[in-house]
Amino acid sequence: MPSPAPEPPAFVRHQRAFTARLRDPATEPSDDRGLAVYRELVFNNLEGLLAATFPVVKATLGEAAWRDLVRDFLHEHRSATPLFPEVPQELLVYLNDRRGRRPQDPPFLAELAHYEWVELDLSLQDEADPAGIDPHGDPLAGVPVLSPLVRVLAYRFPVHRIGPDYRPQGAPAAATRLVVHADGDGAVGFLAVNAVTHRLLSGLAGSQPMTGRTHLQRIARDLGAADREAILTFGADLLADLRERGIVLGTRPAPDTSKGDDP
Repeated sequence: MPSPAPEPPAFVRHQRAFTARLRDPATEPSDDRGLAVYRELVFNNLEGLLAATFPVVKATLGEAAWRDLVRDFLHEHRSATPLFPEVPQELLVYLNDRRGRRPQDPPFLAELAHYEWVELDLSLQDEADPAGIDPHGDPLAGVPVLSPLVRVLAYRFPVHRIGPDYRPQGAPAAATRLVVHADGDGAVGFLAVNAVTHRLLSGLAGSQPMTGRTHLQRIARDLGAADREAILTFGADLLADLRERGIVLGTRPAPDTSKGDDP
């Protein structure tokens, strides 16, 4: 039988008691006015940090429900990071892993929060190293290079349309497929795409380097398309358009041209 964990030192017990009073004044009451001020400072700092990342979530929930969410997060969640830029991601962990669905929460809450967080995530990424990328390469013969400032996403809800004036209560029959991208100046935009475009971009985001032709031939095969040349023509035009938008940066050489593409 394992030995019981040793009693933590007194100063650790004191720190835990202090932070418990800061996190949850309802269950850890105190008459200390200084502590009350400190509690409010901690809450306001956290609320301001999260509001800057999730403004649409805040506006859609309304002030009271938003503040309740932040207080629940502060009380119930233990962040794994001490870094301020990573705290918003901890809210996503809380919504998905701990909070669960509560009656007061709209069904799209976790997805909308993730969609807003993606903008912060992109702002923290470095641009691609242009070495080895041909910006004018043939997207069918070469390996198309997806920008690192791109995220290929799929949601149950149309998160790009949700706000105070539009709060869907049930997910539509079709998924919402989005491509979120940032430029070198940090401006973020999105494209709503169809299933084929989403599948192509998801493949480009994968770890296996393949030519654009191979990606498109696999999509045509999986779709059972009778006219594969039409898929290749469509795909070449699509890749050219994505390159114009900065979503595809160009191409790298195919890893092994001797093996050919999928039939």
